[in-house]
Amino acid sequence: MDEDTRYEAVRSRDGRFDGVFFFAVETTGIYCRPSCPAVTPKRHNVRFFPTAAAAQGSGFRACRRCRPDAVPGSAEWNVRADAVGRAMRLIADGVVDREGVAGLAARLGYSARQVQRQLTAELGAGPVALARAQRAHTARVLLQTTELPVTEIAFASGFASVRQFNDTVREVYASTPTELRAAALRGRGASRGRAAPGAGIPLRLAYRGPYQAIAVFDQLAAEAVTGVEEISGAPGGRTYRRTLRLPYGTGIVAVEERTGAPSTGTGTHPGGWLDARLHLTDPRDLTTAVQRLRRLFDLDADPYAVDERLGADPRLGPLVAARPGLRSPGAVDPPEAAVRALVGKEGARELVLRYGKVLDAPCGSLTHLFPEPAVLAEAEPDGPLGALAAALADGTVRLDPGADRDNAQEALLALPGMDPATVAAVRVRALGDPDVAPPGAEVPDGWRPWRSYAVRHLCAAGEWNDR
Repeated sequence: MDEDTRYEAVRSRDGRFDGVFFFAVETTGIYCRPSCPAVTPKRHNVRFFPTAAAAQGSGFRACRRCRPDAVPGSAEWNVRADAVGRAMRLIADGVVDREGVAGLAARLGYSARQVQRQLTAELGAGPVALARAQRAHTARVLLQTTELPVTEIAFASGFASVRQFNDTVREVYASTPTELRAAALRGRGASRGRAAPGAGIPLRLAYRGPYQAIAVFDQLAAEAVTGVEEISGAPGGRTYRRTLRLPYGTGIVAVEERTGAPSTGTGTHPGGWLDARLHLTDPRDLTTAVQRLRRLFDLDADPYAVDERLGADPRLGPLVAARPGLRSPGAVDPPEAAVRALVGKEGARELVLRYGKVLDAPCGSLTHLFPEPAVLAEAEPDGPLGALAAALADGTVRLDPGADRDNAQEALLALPGMDPATVAAVRVRALGDPDVAPPGAEVPDGWRPWRSYAVRHLCAAGEWNDR
């Protein structure tokens, strides 16, 4: 997109581009998402940025009306397999906060200087600035939805000090942390402004465009492993719940099925959100938990690009018209997804019962965490499961958000018992690859780069069995 095209998207308040780019107004010092409802600024006063971090780095503050920090992430980072795309997925997962820029660079196989140079050249912000923008958003969510003390929120958001936290919040939101919290209470009423103690953290997981929630929840219900996952309610109003293993602790999440979303009346579908509630043993895991949920529900996809390409195909066109915005779910725990792809649903259930860690505080039918690769490698050292678990445990196979997908596939295929169909399933779910074709199947090149979505359409229509 050139800048004139971006400005036309801003003039029409086109929600399709929320998260794809941001615009800032020099006369107000504020940056916004393209769909911001405020009066459209004059063209000569507008600057465009590829990320919120770049806008913040240029001295602009986040708009209080459109909350540009809460938009879906750019689908580009899920598609791209280069160093910048992999870096963005790792930063979103919280790697910079946990391991620093050196840790990010080591995972990518580059020097810290190379990573800094590539990200700055393309995105207008380096890894520290990108992580800082993410920390600011996490801080705002915690301030406005929980009763955690401000000092605890500072460290839970990933800041190294309270002073750094205060300075960043003031720079990004033009408010102190206390003012942000008070504004939320005034805006929504004191009784609903924050979660009661023990009620978890309420979240709205935003997505762009149409979203086929029923199809996603149907798939998750069919795959649910007892003890780790459950789904309750009738289609259209179901709740998906599961346990989470996170860097600092554990969690339980509940995500509500939400069907339908408002239309603009011009044929565009601005998007919506899924309501969720997170219970965390350590609030420092909030950012990571949210990003992993976004990958599970494929919330950062660009349904417009997917539907435009696949809808032009004679075979897929009617399927796309019937299910616009169909998603290709990922995983909250890539190693778990790989093991489940190998052993199947019943095999996974047995592994949970035998080797899964029992939660300190079980919640209904959610009683276990899925067993870690190291545990499985020790308990089941022989056969394909033992080989896969050992490779995951020792790093021979990497499935983290920054993993090289081709290298991971090659390493998986070298393991005993890992046939091409299983590896393809791992590539779709654990690695979030949007362009995986079923092994041995002849599919049109016109389905690229969205072959994973094409398969989901065929499966949803009963025309293909993905396993």
